[in-house]
Amino acid sequence: MKRLLPLLLALVASSALAADRKPNVLVILADDLGYGELGCQGFTKEIPTPNVDSIAAHGVRFTNGYVSGPYCSPTRAGLMTGRYQTRFGHEFNPGPGPSAPGIGLSLKETTIGDRMKAAGYATGWFGKSHLGYEPEYHPLKRGFDAYYGFLGGARDYFDTPKPVSPMLRGTEPAGKFEYTTEAIGAEAVAFIGKQRSEPWFTYLAFNAVHSPMQATEKYLSRFPNITDKKRQTYAAMQSALDDAVGTVLAKIRELKQEENTLIFFFTDNGGPTSNNTSTNGPLRGFKAQTWEGGIRVPWMVQWKGRIPAGKTDDRPVIQLDILPTALAAAGVEAKPEWKLDGVNLLPFILGEKTGAPHEALYWRFGQQIAVRMGDWKLVKATGNPTMESGGAASTEGADLYNLAKDIGEKENLASKEPEKFKQLAAAWDKWNAGNIEPAWAGAKRANAKRKK
Repeated sequence: MKRLLPLLLALVASSALAADRKPNVLVILADDLGYGELGCQGFTKEIPTPNVDSIAAHGVRFTNGYVSGPYCSPTRAGLMTGRYQTRFGHEFNPGPGPSAPGIGLSLKETTIGDRMKAAGYATGWFGKSHLGYEPEYHPLKRGFDAYYGFLGGARDYFDTPKPVSPMLRGTEPAGKFEYTTEAIGAEAVAFIGKQRSEPWFTYLAFNAVHSPMQATEKYLSRFPNITDKKRQTYAAMQSALDDAVGTVLAKIRELKQEENTLIFFFTDNGGPTSNNTSTNGPLRGFKAQTWEGGIRVPWMVQWKGRIPAGKTDDRPVIQLDILPTALAAAGVEAKPEWKLDGVNLLPFILGEKTGAPHEALYWRFGQQIAVRMGDWKLVKATGNPTMESGGAASTEGADLYNLAKDIGEKENLASKEPEKFKQLAAAWDKWNAGNIEPAWAGAKRANAKRKK
């Protein structure tokens, strides 16, 4: 009995520590993954994604999940701040490679890393940044304790000499690796495994399935029946992404932290079908457009034992909600002076609040605009004849759709529903008054018919 007593005391102490410990938070971000690709989305089973699907199976999948930007960097800026990126001029990408000084996530903004670190979390960022290339924009300067990844918008998946955007560990060259998707997942696993005494916040930002289209034979061999080489490579890249997600989830299970870890999964924009064959299911449009196909994405959240499992929710949510939701889970109350646009989703997920989290959601991307209010969406996107290069964004000539009846945005109801048009247009105008001009150019790229 004397031998057992120290062990029992240690177990009791360990249990008490686990009970008192704030929940871990894992944010998983895919790149250019279309709305229709994952198995849990219900449109195709061509590319099995059991690990990502498990997040939906063990949590809540939002069928109307959105991002605030229709392509890479703006969405990431919104995620980092919990604020519409147009509030601080981050309307466009800073470019795929090194750009002019002063272009990056505004140094006046407080990041999710800053806020979680202040709440007592160990913070790690693994994967793509695309939020600035100068030293002041580096993740280690934006609230993160550890970083492994690359600062650009895209890079080779293999270890090539003199890449445009090199892989870094901290601020130094990372050394050799086999395949970025696997390496990014492995680094996240190592970070999580080291956190014994404090809760962790992990931002896992894969570059998969963004171009260039590159995969190893290990993943290509899984899809011998796909004869189109581009599609086969895409399938291999998505399968590698799912495997990497699986390694991280397995580590959390191994550490018996599943019931103390809040997990988000989403992607930065819809699929660019002309580039990597990623598909958006029934949605119109694609990356770099404010049609549904550019801004509506797979969006799910898991917290085993705390939120419902296997549930779908059709209320519109947006990636801006991740920051306030994570803070609420950590016991931090968002302050009004932070001017967050996102909301804490936990009361809505748990049934404590039964309404919609947002009265409306908004977009501005060059001359492209959108607002969703309930089932209604007002949108002016690529192909609208009233858009002229260099003009200011406005609701003039926009289309109106009822998404509950017309998810594919096929029947323009602007002339049939003039009062609804006016209501949504007035809401967008009011919201847009709180935005500023873009901090750098990009309108021509934003309005291009297809964005690579």
